Amino acid sequence: MAGNQFGRIFSITTYGESHGYGVGVIIDGVPPNVEVTQVMIQKELDRRRPGQSSVTTPRKEADSVIICSGVFEDKTTGAPIHLMIQNTNQKSKDYSKLANLYRPGHADYSYDQKYGIRDYRGGGRSSGRETAARVAAGALAKAILTKMGISIWAHTSQVGDIKAKDIKKDVIESNSVRCGDKKAAKEMIALIESVQQEGDSIGGQVSCVIEGLPVGLGEPAFDKLDAKLAHAMLSIGTVKGIAFGDGFDVITKKGSENNDSFGIEGDEIELKSNHSGGIVGGISTGELLNFDLAIKPPSSISKNQETVTKDKRETQVQVTGRHDPCICPRVVPVVEAMAAITILDLYLIHKSYCR
Repeated sequence: MAGNQFGRIFSITTYGESHGYGVGVIIDGVPPNVEVTQVMIQKELDRRRPGQSSVTTPRKEADSVIICSGVFEDKTTGAPIHLMIQNTNQKSKDYSKLANLYRPGHADYSYDQKYGIRDYRGGGRSSGRETAARVAAGALAKAILTKMGISIWAHTSQVGDIKAKDIKKDVIESNSVRCGDKKAAKEMIALIESVQQEGDSIGGQVSCVIEGLPVGLGEPAFDKLDAKLAHAMLSIGTVKGIAFGDGFDVITKKGSENNDSFGIEGDEIELKSNHSGGIVGGISTGELLNFDLAIKPPSSISKNQETVTKDKRETQVQVTGRHDPCICPRVVPVVEAMAAITILDLYLIHKSYCR
């Protein structure tokens, strides 16, 4: 199966399935003598793991990371790093009745048609469980970027029709929906719980901010910064759209309204606005980089849905088991991880031939 690798210099290859032995990642291109600890990686994994609150799946997984190689006495050696997370609470019998039918919204049909075989236990490789490996790798990328003065943070900015307005960074981790607006967070939680009681799910929006980027990251023409970030974000199964800066609001704007004018502050060139979201011509401007992601409602719902079996009989399905009514809170650390992996890889590429 191709398509399991991301990055050119800081490169990750993930493996594993949702109901197999576990998931993991091989990270290559990490310089030697970078501090790496199990605690550092575990902190990020704990933000993504299931069973955190009433608005996430009740599946209980410790998601304990094992550092298998590439680290000695808490320092990277320059060798490939292998991180593994065992599955300990899978309930494969919950999926036995789904072996011969296709769940709406899932990759069951497309995987079956492409490969002629599929792991029906939670979706196998197509499951969001795979993103635990990305978060583990992203924890290392984030740590390296932090020492360079680059910080990445994401938050739930919308659930259903409820939008966050007064965003405070220090509020995000204080509520189960990971929203930076206390008032909106309470309303979001109430909406998610209400939808869950109906046997349904709800979508939302996750927004990401990258601070401290230098000017010059991004490679024309096919590896533009926004193109690489879009690739990274859209590789997350639940993400259905991405918008940088003013996003789709540019449709109704004139050039005079959308262009970011230049000025001088002290003896430095600066932009007077940031409609572009920190990227012009596919290259970072040094301004705040920001983008929004459209997150689809989780496909596993207990409401009756129409479907078909593998032998082409029409039927109905109720997806039972343990599932997220809204995936936004658990997507937040995945978004941060993929952004960090992308930025670090482009930084290393940039430094390989530019001063």
